[in-house]
Amino acid sequence: MSEQRERLDAARKHLGPVFAEIGAGTITREQARELPRAEVDALRDAGFGRLRLPIELGGFGLDWPSFAELLIELAAADSNLPQIFRGHIAYVEHLLAAAPSARRSRWLQRIADGELIGNAWSETGPAAVGTSETRVSRRADGTWRVDGRKFYTTGSIFAEWIDATVDLDGTPATAIIRRHQSGVSISDDWDGFGQPLTGTGTAVFDDASVDDDDVEPFTSRFPFQTAVYQLTLLSVLAGIAAAIERDTVAQVRARTRVYSHGSAGRAGDDPQVLQIVGELTATGATARALVLDVARAVQHAADVLGTPETEDAVVTAELRSSQAQIVLTDLVPRAASRLFDTLGASAVRSGTALDRHWRNARTVSSHNPWIFKARQLGDHAVNGRTPEFIWSVGEGTSVGEGVEALATS
Repeated sequence: MSEQRERLDAARKHLGPVFAEIGAGTITREQARELPRAEVDALRDAGFGRLRLPIELGGFGLDWPSFAELLIELAAADSNLPQIFRGHIAYVEHLLAAAPSARRSRWLQRIADGELIGNAWSETGPAAVGTSETRVSRRADGTWRVDGRKFYTTGSIFAEWIDATVDLDGTPATAIIRRHQSGVSISDDWDGFGQPLTGTGTAVFDDASVDDDDVEPFTSRFPFQTAVYQLTLLSVLAGIAAAIERDTVAQVRARTRVYSHGSAGRAGDDPQVLQIVGELTATGATARALVLDVARAVQHAADVLGTPETEDAVVTAELRSSQAQIVLTDLVPRAASRLFDTLGASAVRSGTALDRHWRNARTVSSHNPWIFKARQLGDHAVNGRTPEFIWSVGEGTSVGEGVEALATS
């Protein structure tokens, strides 16, 4: 058995009971719109936030394919939770990719101690595409302050820190802002029909303080970060596909009512029903395989970072993540609708909550719209153009060459 397989098995054994407990309450939480605060704390206490940290730093030492396996399993239990950790996952990777320094060591220790980092990159105000109305500036005493308003602040309401994009004298930058201070307020005002419990609401910064070395130029971020952000969402889709298969099989096995014009005296023997169930299993397997393919590409980019292979590895990771997104954006929501073809009208009753699979899959699939990714992939295939991998969203004044309006939240 390989070292990574042993580490994954150990992590799975450790986290399995936590995932099971989370899954047992998923429907109740979603129907009551109850944020999973206790569940986030349980994952924190079990070390979910440090799965990628090396063992010598207090982590589990998982590589990306192993980590992706656990992301899929958590998403199958509750699709909201991996997305809650999305900003944390990306910032941990930023730290792991950074050169050794006192700051890096301090932050890695915070991760090892269980502190979590949320996300605040997108705005809904009048800022033009590629700019930020949220600004960092110096106070009279020389300390940093942040002022502005963000939306799509996934995970921040649960976290100790917020990773925010900011404007620094006209230059894109990031600031890591302590969540619990008087200058920060977060509202749970996300009103999307899916992924309702991710804490994807509004953050307001009003003279919020930030440590001097926690303001960095955006260009310092690790180069394959877009693939990491997308991989987390792909893992959510793969987990939803697994949950669709699981719930459909359970419903068909338990079903005793049949139709007079059906093809068998028992739903579990009806060849038409079984055909659809088989299609759903194929979707689940395909989703998992695509996620692991992207995870291997991301791992390779991490392994060769700083070598002459870096650029090619980053491009490959980004292309793989875009290809998988295009496929799963079609397959998983379709599977979430097809599951109802195996059952009767009773399956649409609110108590089953089976509609959550489509709502959540469709919502996840709306991040970073796939249509623009598909065009860029085609342009790469036909014309050899390497897509730009950092996007922003904002008010557009005209449609110009190379201008993208893709959400990064």
